[in-house]
Amino acid sequence: MSCCEATNSLNQFGANVFNETVMQERLPKSVFNAVMETVELGKKLDESVADVVANAMKDWAMEKGATHYTHWFQPLTGLTAEKHDSFLKPIGFGTAIVEFSGKELVKGEPDASSFPSGGLRATFEARGYTAWDCTSPAFVREDESGTTLCIPTAFYSYTGETLDAKTPLLRSMEVVSKHALRVLRVLGNTTATRVTSTVGPEQEYFLIDRDFFEQRLDLITSGRTLFGAPAPKGQELEDQYFGSIRERINSFMAEVDQQLWLMGVPAKTKHNEVAPAQYEIAVVYESTNVATDHNQIVMDTLRRVALHHDLVCLLHEKPFAGINGSGKHNNWSLGSNDGQNLLEPGKTPHDNLQFLVFLLAVIAAVDTYAPILRASAANPGNDHRLGANEAPPAIISAFLGEQLEEILDGIEKGQFKAAKAKDGLNINVKTLPTIPLDSTDRNRTSPFAFTGNKFEFRMVPSSASVSMPNIVLNTIVASKLDEIATELEKADANKLEKVVQDLLVGLIKKHKRVIFNGNNYAADWIKEAEKRGLPNINSTVLAIKAYIEKDTLKVFEKYGVLSHKEMESRYEISLERYSKEINIEAQTMVHMSKREITPAVSRYLSEQLGLLQGLEISELTNESLAGLVNDLNKKLSVLIEKTTALDNAIKVAKSTDGALKQAETYRDQVFPAMAALRQVADELETLVSEDVWPIPTYAEILFLS
Repeated sequence: MSCCEATNSLNQFGANVFNETVMQERLPKSVFNAVMETVELGKKLDESVADVVANAMKDWAMEKGATHYTHWFQPLTGLTAEKHDSFLKPIGFGTAIVEFSGKELVKGEPDASSFPSGGLRATFEARGYTAWDCTSPAFVREDESGTTLCIPTAFYSYTGETLDAKTPLLRSMEVVSKHALRVLRVLGNTTATRVTSTVGPEQEYFLIDRDFFEQRLDLITSGRTLFGAPAPKGQELEDQYFGSIRERINSFMAEVDQQLWLMGVPAKTKHNEVAPAQYEIAVVYESTNVATDHNQIVMDTLRRVALHHDLVCLLHEKPFAGINGSGKHNNWSLGSNDGQNLLEPGKTPHDNLQFLVFLLAVIAAVDTYAPILRASAANPGNDHRLGANEAPPAIISAFLGEQLEEILDGIEKGQFKAAKAKDGLNINVKTLPTIPLDSTDRNRTSPFAFTGNKFEFRMVPSSASVSMPNIVLNTIVASKLDEIATELEKADANKLEKVVQDLLVGLIKKHKRVIFNGNNYAADWIKEAEKRGLPNINSTVLAIKAYIEKDTLKVFEKYGVLSHKEMESRYEISLERYSKEINIEAQTMVHMSKREITPAVSRYLSEQLGLLQGLEISELTNESLAGLVNDLNKKLSVLIEKTTALDNAIKVAKSTDGALKQAETYRDQVFPAMAALRQVADELETLVSEDVWPIPTYAEILFLS
């Protein structure tokens, strides 16, 4: 991309978005105001208003080349879904008109029978509805297939249960706004009328050459390598992290930025990540609903644009063994519509009661509901990553930093005093400025770290939607704000400050166990966490049980975010997904072992045996070659044995009744059998000639892409 093209892309930010500016230009003032009242205040949108908006939206989209529209929704697959309809309406006599009504804008009817429902719907009960979410702007997507108007929508069943990730997210945002406003009111704020949870997701991913990808069945079926010996070089030199971006990769990133900016996605940062062939893109924070939609657009765009450059984007949490995997850092905060970040400490956090109340509400929520927060970041891919000295461990704890911890220690003792101020950083080079220090260092090992005016939830899987983690955060924080508001509303106005201080002391004493500022990777922390009573939930199958625990069901039902039935459905879906994903991986391993690796090793063994026999005929000896032949023969026998063992374990798991028992069987029997097969196959890779080994190696994939 040339300098002029890049500048034009920046100037075209949001050009393909039916945003507030476009609506103000194209809608009558009364209609525009009605839409904004719905967006900002949650008021119901009148059908007559929807007709006017739909017509304007259609005209705008067609001017950009769109012939079709789609209700763009997020079923419980973790991906997005869409059904395309044209603006064409036949009127008889071989003629047609272009039309898009308010009814078509507001409501769609995709088939719901083939989406995951976790028992909410029987297979034969097909009716589902999509409903326009006007809080997330419609956008035009341009790709090789054409130009389409995409309308963000919620998705629910004929009987009213949610079948998507968006509906409960919107509910959770309403709940946290309601109770945050109650706290603000009792603390004296009379100007705010809405509080919005905000998120800025950081997305990690790998890029590999398309040709290598297409030669590996494991990457095609599961998104990760199921076999692969370590390359001679990994990430030990730390030369990839923040390194110079190669021209081919930079070209890809430039096109990604260009497409995202047109669709109004505020992509801000791009850089090399720690592992070879690994990268990151970060987006500026937005309201949680919009940020969730935008992260789905980011993932889709990364995958699509990679193909333009003969690359493939891997979003799996652990595509390659032995090097860092990928996560998604979820930077979460609360902001009021009178311009305040409610997690902003200010210059004197020790006497900023509003900040301290909201900070400790979050800490209390994270401590009380740690299991469901952990569950929100659980998937099979993340089991390879969490706790592997590259990501947070499976223990939920919160990092606050030295200054805030010192302040909280003082408050616990009844002392609301300032912590020691940080001096500027002077590095004794006259030509460089003195750098003002932040109030605390960063802790990259913490799963839930305070980073200045937000919390960074670092556990979220790279391939997953950020919806569920934020549904959980909004709901559990709302529950604590509700408790706080209820207590403060009873207080005598003249004694409010003392009541607030006493409340803070109580929260610190009750929940300080979850605060940890040290190295979360250290073995000592696991022992310390156990002493504190913090749960260490180290697998997806264990983690997702939190969906149906009594305390979880109670809080989600109480605040109307998800009913018992809806929570149970998500538990069932998670169990089924775990079993299905492990089954796909296991069957792929059996296939590759039988059809690719075993024949290749057999062929190479035959060649070496023939060479050895030729030497013996010539009365020559070669002990090294004899040792190689013997080693190959033994390992080939083990390979066949482990392949059979895995095949049998799959059959056992498939025949196991009950979703939970089946998932446990895949975890306890199939997964170890996969590891055993991989071990011997990877050993054989180091013995077999490169021209015989049937699949691209780590060295090729990671360093020749």
